[in-house]
Amino acid sequence: MVDVVTRRRMYLKLMRERTREKGYFTVQDILTEAQVPRSTAQDWISRLHQEGCVLLLERPHGRYPAKYAAKGSMPASTCRRIFTAVDTDQIEIYHDCMSSACAAFCGYHHSLAKGSLCRVERDGTVLREFATAGEGKLGNAGDIGLYPHPAVGVLGVYIEDGMLIQHIRSIGGPAYSVTDMMSRAEGVCEVTIQRNGAIVDGFIKTKILTHLIIGIDDTDNEDGGATFALAIGLLHYLDSQPGVYGIGHHVAKLYPYLAHKTAGNSCSALDVCVPPKRVPEVIHEIIRYIADESASPEWGVAIKQGFVIPSSLRSYGCRARSSIISLDEAKEVAREHNVQVEGELGIIGALAAVSLSGLSTDILLNSDLSIQE
Repeated sequence: MVDVVTRRRMYLKLMRERTREKGYFTVQDILTEAQVPRSTAQDWISRLHQEGCVLLLERPHGRYPAKYAAKGSMPASTCRRIFTAVDTDQIEIYHDCMSSACAAFCGYHHSLAKGSLCRVERDGTVLREFATAGEGKLGNAGDIGLYPHPAVGVLGVYIEDGMLIQHIRSIGGPAYSVTDMMSRAEGVCEVTIQRNGAIVDGFIKTKILTHLIIGIDDTDNEDGGATFALAIGLLHYLDSQPGVYGIGHHVAKLYPYLAHKTAGNSCSALDVCVPPKRVPEVIHEIIRYIADESASPEWGVAIKQGFVIPSSLRSYGCRARSSIISLDEAKEVAREHNVQVEGELGIIGALAAVSLSGLSTDILLNSDLSIQE
C-alpha cells in the first residue's frame, strides 16, 4: 500500500511539472520521465483521470497523441453550499461544508467573535447561524486576528437590493476560504474582497430564500411503512430539485400513551429552503409525494413558511407531548398560525412536528423533558 501511495505521488508530481512547463502532457512524456512501459504510464494516467486529478484535454487523432493536464491535489472548495433565508426581522445563514471539522472550526470562531450573529448551531457538516436583519449595519465583532483573538467572524449581515450580504473578516486559513473557496459554493452569487495586510474582508452575496418546515405523521400502518423513511425519501427528492436546498430531518416523540399508535408515536419534520416564486409548486409536490407514498390513508402533512416559531404555536407542540389533541383543535391552531395542512388524522402529529422545530435532539426524543425557550 505504501509503495502504491509513493508511486501515485511520483506520477502526480511528474504530470504537474509537465503541465506547468507545456500546459499539457502525453503518455510519452510520462513513460520517458518515469522510465516505465507505455502500459504502466497509461494505466496511471487512466487511474488519476478517474480520480479527478487529471483532465483529458484532447483525444488522440491520427498521429497526434492524447493530451492531458494535471489538476491541483486540493479540492476546489470545501464549501459545498451557502444559502440564506429571512423570516420577519430574523436571518438564517446555512454553510454546508465538506468537513464536520471545518464546520466546527468556523462555528467555534464565529461564536467567539459574536459580531452580528445571535446564535450558532452545528449539525454534522451543516453550520446554521442566526442574525437580526439590519440594512447596512455591521456588527461589533472585536478584533479578528491571531490567538487569543478569533480567526474569523461575521461582522455584518444586511439586505441590499433583495439580496443578503454577509461581511466576513478573517485571517490565515479562514481567509483562504473567503478568497478562494466561498465563491465556488453553490448558492453564492458574488464575493467581493478587501485586504488590509493579513486581514481579509469578504462580502458574500446570496439570494434570499423561503424556509419551509414540513411536518409529517401517520404514513405507516400495522403492515408496514415508516414515517421517518418516507420523510427521508421526500428530503432527498426535494434536494434534487433545481434551486431547492434540503437542510435536515428531525424526529420528535409525542404523547406515548395514544391507543392507536403503530409504535412509539413519533413524527418527522423536514427543513428546506426554496426560491420564493417556487413555493406553491414545491408545496404541491410535497403533498403529492406524501399522498402517493404513504402506507396509511390517515397521513397528514403541515407546512409552515418561515423558521420562527411563536410561543403560541410552540405550546401546541408541548401539549401534543403530554396529552391527546383533537383533529379539530389541530386544524384551528394551524389556521391561526397560517400553517397549511392536508390529510387526515396525521395532521395532529404533523403540526406538532412543525411546532417543535428548532429544539435540541435530546428534547425532541424525550417527551418527559420540559421545553424551555
